[in-house]
Amino acid sequence: MTTETTETTENDEMTGTADGGGVGGCFQREPGPSDSLRTFGAVVQALRQHAGLSRTDFGKRVNFSKHTVESVELGRRMPDPAFVERADEALGNTGALRKAAQHLTRGEPGLALWFRRWARLERDAVSLWTYECRVVPGLLQSEAYMRALCENELPPMSDEAVEATIRVRRERQRLLAERLTTAFDFIVDEAVFQRRIGGPEITRGMLDHVLAAVAPRNVTLQIMPAACEYHACLAGPLQLLETPDGSWRAYSEGQENGRLISVPKAVSRLHMRYARLRSQALSPGDSVGLLQRMRGAL
Repeated sequence: MTTETTETTENDEMTGTADGGGVGGCFQREPGPSDSLRTFGAVVQALRQHAGLSRTDFGKRVNFSKHTVESVELGRRMPDPAFVERADEALGNTGALRKAAQHLTRGEPGLALWFRRWARLERDAVSLWTYECRVVPGLLQSEAYMRALCENELPPMSDEAVEATIRVRRERQRLLAERLTTAFDFIVDEAVFQRRIGGPEITRGMLDHVLAAVAPRNVTLQIMPAACEYHACLAGPLQLLETPDGSWRAYSEGQENGRLISVPKAVSRLHMRYARLRSQALSPGDSVGLLQRMRGAL
């Protein structure tokens, strides 16, 4: 098996506290602050230090506590409009903080750090292709199946993290209903549907959910049969998307990281593998028929 270990990527964030990116299983933890909050906080801190003010002194000037100042500077808290206004006045009145505050976004609970940029690209994608060999792709999961995945996660997730993961994943699934002109293409290994995560009842519900989700004409599912002697994507899960300007991006995910790949040469190789896998998988009609037989056998 080969991997793209030498290519430069647009995004390769790793942490020791969050798993995966929401493509398939429950590989997520409560994420840290957004990049914009971190950047804003770093600017506030730099300007405060340049002015020779401690956090306590600065807090008195803006009428906020030292702890609030610290939380804003570390990117853990969305600054109150009053904080922004007073901080700008206290640190030179240049208008820089006021303008920067207009672009602040919160972290996205339920989405791992490394998956967020890909999730943003998905919202405008012309085509979105997904290959999965671990679990049902996130866009096709039933809520009960999501919960079953979270229950299998180690170390155990908090109730809040579970609910955040499910909420964000269900919101992400709105892509299928709202992006009717986007071509969604899924290839999933047969073993994924044979794996009874959560038991027979949850598996039945998952199969019903998948069959309904792939019914629209812009959604296609192909199953890669276990008996096939060829397999073009043995290197692991893969996602590809086409942007509105016609360029392509790829996303690859492991247990502790995710990679957004934009180097044309690397994307081309992954595109080639996915195209070959399409030819090896069952047709959409045969795939739906196999799922229906699996459902009837439970």
